[in-house]
Amino acid sequence: MTLRIDIFTLFPAMFTGPLTESILARAQDAGLLHIALHNIREWATDKHFTTDEPPYGGGGGMIMKVEPLVAAVESILAGAHVPVILTTPQGRVFNQAIVRELATHERLAILCGRYEGIDERVRQLIVTDEISIGDYVLTGGELPAMVMIDAIARNIPGVLGARWAADEDSHATGLLEFAQYTRPPSFRGLDVPALLQGGDHAQMERWRRRDSIRRTWEKRPDLLLMAALSEDEKQYLAELATGRAG
Repeated sequence: MTLRIDIFTLFPAMFTGPLTESILARAQDAGLLHIALHNIREWATDKHFTTDEPPYGGGGGMIMKVEPLVAAVESILAGAHVPVILTTPQGRVFNQAIVRELATHERLAILCGRYEGIDERVRQLIVTDEISIGDYVLTGGELPAMVMIDAIARNIPGVLGARWAADEDSHATGLLEFAQYTRPPSFRGLDVPALLQGGDHAQMERWRRRDSIRRTWEKRPDLLLMAALSEDEKQYLAELATGRAG
């Protein structure tokens, strides 16, 4: 399956670096991901290629105009039933569950907001979803779009391969990832846990799972409310909470 993502932006050059390096570049070369960049200014109808105007009622800043935005999306999608995602601080907060949801589609469209926002009629006419990458404000929607594309691409079958399986990433299981080590076995008095240097893979997996639980408890305890834990793991969590865990 190839996932096509259409990006509507006023600044397509911003995507050049992130989309042409590393995993995203390999995914496109392998035919698993196709990114199409569309400059919204190409659908402006005046000689100045105007895409923003002051808002009715006054106030600071500029608002993205409805005509070029709607014309761009309708022209490219041509009636296809495609999720049209607006990057906006008002959207649902991006997380791994949303990543997996979006990765199941064969085509997505991302509309990058700019300035003080967009004409509300854009939402009413073409937007089907609104997504925020966090509770803070950025200059525009291009960086959030890049974050979303990177996260989604990792979940397209074949992009990572078994060696870098996305289902073992932090948040993929509902827990933060366990501690990782490589050579040398000792550095400045800090040693790799002896258990990880042995050959008992069952014990290694148990250690990794418990370390994930411990890290999540220490750094993001809110995630544990939704994590799937065995009875033994729940007992371990109780020991962490009472300070009895070894």
